[in-house]
Amino acid sequence: MKTLNRTGIALVATLLLSVTALASEGPPDQHHEGSFSAGQPGDATKPSRIVQVTMIESDGKMLFLPNRVEVKKDEQVKFMLRNNGELVHEFILATTAENLKHAESMKKNPDMEHDDANGKRLAPKQTDEIVWKFSKAGDFEYSCLIPGHREAGMIGTIVVR
Repeated sequence: MKTLNRTGIALVATLLLSVTALASEGPPDQHHEGSFSAGQPGDATKPSRIVQVTMIESDGKMLFLPNRVEVKKDEQVKFMLRNNGELVHEFILATTAENLKHAESMKKNPDMEHDDANGKRLAPKQTDEIVWKFSKAGDFEYSCLIPGHREAGMIGTIVVR
């Protein structure tokens, strides 16, 4: 059996530390890879405009109230989310293209849960909030990506100017 010299021991220690550090970081964020299309998470300690968003089911439809919000570029908004429905719902903030792509992956894994900076899953009668800074102009949306919910009308539009 061959013994390691100091250089070999140092190399093994460095490799072990590197592997340990990588393992503790966990998997990369598969949804956002470090950036978000609609801006970035806001600072809860700074003033925000409050927008109440209620999730409901009514007459065979699933809805967000309101279903349209206008925001100024660089404005920070605190979305106060309330699920008044009888079903679990989500609020996922992104571009339409991103939400459609994400909705397809949700069809393959309908129990995927969200508690991300740009999305929350709420049980019936539950409340939560998202603080968001809209640093990018454009049209964005919030939608429920649980299979069938978006198709039943659970989409809201955010216009950032």
